[in-house]
Amino acid sequence: MQEWLADGAQATLASIGESAALASLLPRLPRAGERLTGPGDDAAVIAAPDCRYVVTTDSLIQGPDFRIEWSTPYDLGWKSVAVNLADVAAMGARPTALVIALALPAELPVTALERFADGVAAACEELAPGCGVEGGDLAMSPLVTVAITAFGDLEGREPVLRSGARPGDVVAVHGALGRAAKGLRALYERGIDAAVDVPEVADQLRPRPPIAAGPLAALAGATAMLDVSDGLILDARRIATASGVRIELDAAAIQATQVGYALGDLRFALEGGEDHALLAAFPAGVALPEGFRVIGRVTEGEGVLVDGMPYQATGGWDTFDDVLHL
Repeated sequence: MQEWLADGAQATLASIGESAALASLLPRLPRAGERLTGPGDDAAVIAAPDCRYVVTTDSLIQGPDFRIEWSTPYDLGWKSVAVNLADVAAMGARPTALVIALALPAELPVTALERFADGVAAACEELAPGCGVEGGDLAMSPLVTVAITAFGDLEGREPVLRSGARPGDVVAVHGALGRAAKGLRALYERGIDAAVDVPEVADQLRPRPPIAAGPLAALAGATAMLDVSDGLILDARRIATASGVRIELDAAAIQATQVGYALGDLRFALEGGEDHALLAAFPAGVALPEGFRVIGRVTEGEGVLVDGMPYQATGGWDTFDDVLHL
């Protein structure tokens, strides 16, 4: 929390003003490889070689989405990028550019803004090399708020929608399931002290979704895909509903994908969100891209079954419910 607070000797956003704040921020942010005109004009101009682009937006608001008692400015920069990149990847696209709008308290130290930018840059470099920040907005607010718009290139492919799963497809996942939720519970129970001996806290504060796997899944013929942001059961149900099918999940197969997990952690894997793993359906017999593991199948019907039985999730993320139910 200390990084969010200014001591008497530190410059704050109010003391230096918007122009100086931007001068401190912009050099720390990565450039997109497909920029034509970047920060400095009223809007950016970005190349779209495919003549189409994927666009998504997400926001993180102090309180319901993160807490400064837990997240450092660097953590927030990382996570705000990761959640948006995952949405682009889930469409089968390669992330190319970001636009970031920040609303910040006037008393925020300038160093906190710089560390936020460092987190953004590090997430782009590790998760989506070549993706950069092409502009945004800086405003004043009593609470820290981050809103990011992300763009992606389909590179000539059709987008992978939620509505394409068909009976006979296999259901596969790439990435962690439930680790971020397990870390969040530890934070609720013990605060940031939990980070010392609960490794899943890092998965909550700095998720690492498999961004590069999105385009690979599209190339392999994925029929439907999304990122698991709100819990495996809830998100699998979204594919089932959009595609007009039933998804049957195998608990043992799910357990096998989660390295180091004990049997009691299955509920986290089924209901926990914010890991941003990629959940996809593929035609039977297709060679799955590296990292994808089969956890179920698509059949005729509706809803989601686990080991042949309907599963009613009591957990999962709801943006209007600031209570952890796991």
